[in-house]
Amino acid sequence: MRKPFLAALLLAAAASAAAWLMWERARQPPQPPPKQVTVIDPNDRVAVARQERASLIEEKYHAVAVDYPGEVFIRWLKHEAILELWARSDAHRRFRLVGSYPILATSGIPGPKHREGDRQVPEGFYEIIRFNPESDYHLSMGLNYPNAADLVNADPQQPGSDIYIHGSNVSIGCAPLGDEAIEEVYLAAADAKAAGQTKIPVHIFPARMTGPEWEAFSSSEIERRPELAEFWAQLKPAYDSFERRRLVPEVEVTPDGKYVVPNP
Repeated sequence: MRKPFLAALLLAAAASAAAWLMWERARQPPQPPPKQVTVIDPNDRVAVARQERASLIEEKYHAVAVDYPGEVFIRWLKHEAILELWARSDAHRRFRLVGSYPILATSGIPGPKHREGDRQVPEGFYEIIRFNPESDYHLSMGLNYPNAADLVNADPQQPGSDIYIHGSNVSIGCAPLGDEAIEEVYLAAADAKAAGQTKIPVHIFPARMTGPEWEAFSSSEIERRPELAEFWAQLKPAYDSFERRRLVPEVEVTPDGKYVVPNP
């Protein structure tokens, strides 16, 4: 009788221990699944930029109450050597300034670009038409220079080309922002395009076209080169319109190569 009783006692103890173990496990909070580690190809500059800079540019958007990536507008101010990134969440809101980035090198003088090799930064109304993730200058975005106005006013045979916003700190006729800054601007523009923005405008002005500094700067330059007066008078309505409304104005080009803002 003692052996069956002992066996039963052992079975009961084992069952009790198993039940206690199950109860203890049930008490423990569920463990999260192991994190998936994404391996980034170090040669994929956009992927590396996204890993290192995406959260930073998104924070800049959120700081001005704009949903990322929104709709993007870029303004390039030659005299101040500043490139501004503007954005808005939808077509019914005004643009807000997300960031201002120093242009680290520049060339040429005030005024438009007229020919290949003149070292000039263009002035006028452009858009981004290409993204180069394997640029010699880290990342780059190409503009549609020469545009319709340039094709009338610039050298008909060699008007020039290859105007970019890019990384690094050297350039002739372009806007080098440094590698970290171009990563932010590149991601914002590329993501806006991927989200459905069909045209990313880039307006290039000789300077901030308001205030005493502009009056002094423009008067001095026009005194030396009177032809700038008529050209800058074509740019100013678009500049003033954006300053007043924070909306990107429509700009048209007349058959004789002049810029016109139909509804400033």
